[in-house]
Amino acid sequence: MTARLFPIFAALAWAAAAPWAMAHGDTHGTKASTVREQKPWGIAGDARSARTVQVRMTDDMRFRPGRIEVRQGETIRLVVRNEGRMLHEMVIGTKQALDEHAALMAKFPGMEHDEAFMAHVDPGQEAQIVWNFNRAGEFQFACLVPGHYQAGMVGTVTVKPARKTDSYAAASDAPARTR
Repeated sequence: MTARLFPIFAALAWAAAAPWAMAHGDTHGTKASTVREQKPWGIAGDARSARTVQVRMTDDMRFRPGRIEVRQGETIRLVVRNEGRMLHEMVIGTKQALDEHAALMAKFPGMEHDEAFMAHVDPGQEAQIVWNFNRAGEFQFACLVPGHYQAGMVGTVTVKPARKTDSYAAASDAPARTR
């Protein structure tokens, strides 16, 4: 009976990992087409209205700066430069999403990425992530190359709530008014 159930369990395990594994290709920082899918930490942004933030990655498993502050609704162009001698990446997400993805990367170390909120960067190269942080809160960015996340290659994005006068505050995010 156990032998009959093994293929079913194996298929379920593969299906759980398939969304991440199938979304990855040999792109290394190039995004053929940006999919605008809302995530809890935001959505792919338009580079024309973006503020640029330079981020350096080093082989001491650190991002510089390690903390970025933005205003809700702001679009940021993250120019990510790998100053090390090994592959690094930057992936934006919630702690839970990054933990889950790190576990998949450990299980499938050759897995590569092609999502608007992540970039692989070869040594000496740079890549860009253009992201609209349309949700207030504290989010993370991390290098999920196996061993790097575990070594502390993590940073924080603090998204402050939009001011009432900010023209980019989304109406759908505003609380409903009652009389």
